[in-house]
Amino acid sequence: MSPPTSRRTFLKQAGSLAAASALGAPSIILPDRDRTIGVALCGLGNYATTQLAPGLQKTEHCELRGIVTGSPEKIPRWQKKYDIPDANVYSYETLPEIANNDALDVVYIVTPPGLHARDAITAAEAGKHVWCEKPMAMDAEECRSIIDAADANGVQLTVGYRMQHEPNTQTIIRYGEEETYGAVTAVATGAGYSGAHPDPTDWRRDAERGGGALYDMGVYPINAARYATGLEPVAVTGRTWSEREEMYSEVPEYATFELEFPGGVVAKGETSFGKSTNYLDVECTDGGYQLRPFQAYSGVQGTTSDGTRLPPDPHDQQARQMDDDARALKNNEAPIVPGAEGLADIRIVNAIMESSRKDGARVEL
Repeated sequence: MSPPTSRRTFLKQAGSLAAASALGAPSIILPDRDRTIGVALCGLGNYATTQLAPGLQKTEHCELRGIVTGSPEKIPRWQKKYDIPDANVYSYETLPEIANNDALDVVYIVTPPGLHARDAITAAEAGKHVWCEKPMAMDAEECRSIIDAADANGVQLTVGYRMQHEPNTQTIIRYGEEETYGAVTAVATGAGYSGAHPDPTDWRRDAERGGGALYDMGVYPINAARYATGLEPVAVTGRTWSEREEMYSEVPEYATFELEFPGGVVAKGETSFGKSTNYLDVECTDGGYQLRPFQAYSGVQGTTSDGTRLPPDPHDQQARQMDDDARALKNNEAPIVPGAEGLADIRIVNAIMESSRKDGARVEL
């Protein structure tokens, strides 16, 4: 199967661009290979608090050395717990001053999606490498602005798709590339949880800050459809809606979509705040395979049609992701998940929203 548009070609081109930036002008700002990468977390919400900060304690190549926050009351607790000096504490307004701090190499953007472009561009313009949590930004224009800022300032940009660093996920990506079970013919995938966000100030309820199930959880099945097929979609149909309007009047609580890939391959996906789903099923000409769960923080596991088991990997996903990205910096290599990956998914998110506004009309990409 030789499709005209493949994800492998897409990533190869993105990697070539990154390498060109690293070797040409401006040159990538490279840390000393023997030095631990100093990371500043930008945004001290739940994910930074419960996953990234603990994950950094388990890394070999990184160290949590700084914080950026708009909540002054959080500063003493973080300083005491992680031994962060006053000189490495910033607000969103003082973030540009991080340019003068040689102890910090990377700013990891963990603010709500609607603020990613603001903070990522500021960090890049300060000469710091940018690790940006998913979803990358609100639309393709914002994503391109982040990519352009990183390129213009000679810093590396990666997107926090931790699943692409996870061993079983890497195995099914390899299955698709090598056609271990034949060519991929169809994908079904979903990511969501049965929950609620009762706090009216929660960003997941706020359209301007990137709320809604499609941005928050939908990028998991979208990204999975792309890495499982090894293809880039040519068209999208989708539907978004809310059932608990009192909570999700501004943003969609649910979304379903269908991605059309070259060669007639179709991926069906779903996401929600009101239904627990966590699966990736891949059909091929000579069998298939699945991961269930496929995007949990731990316990990702699967099976194949011939009985092969993909047992859970015990290592911390966030630590693995950050070490991989740190090694890419130290070795002057293209990262596993470049900024172009985030852009590709946000184009699809926006197309699903457009399709829904047009009563499920087919939207070409």
